[in-house]
Amino acid sequence: MTPARKEPDGSTYAGRFAIRLKKLREEAKLSVPALVEKTGIPRTTIYNWESGIRTPPFDTLPKLAEALGVTVRELMPET
Repeated sequence: MTPARKEPDGSTYAGRFAIRLKKLREEAKLSVPALVEKTGIPRTTIYNWESGIRTPPFDTLPKLAEALGVTVRELMPET
């Protein structure tokens, strides 16, 4: 049995980014596999970003934003 996923910690930057990324992906009606196909970014990397374990490097943000149909600024979480 797989353990339940923990929600990202919204008090950290990585957690806020994770929440924002997942929200935008869902609004774009993209599954994680569909986002992988559009960006070429590995599935485990996207899962790490969405769980707040890691954040993407800055040079990846334009590709990610384009796949989600948003600007890089819109991708960034509120501070």
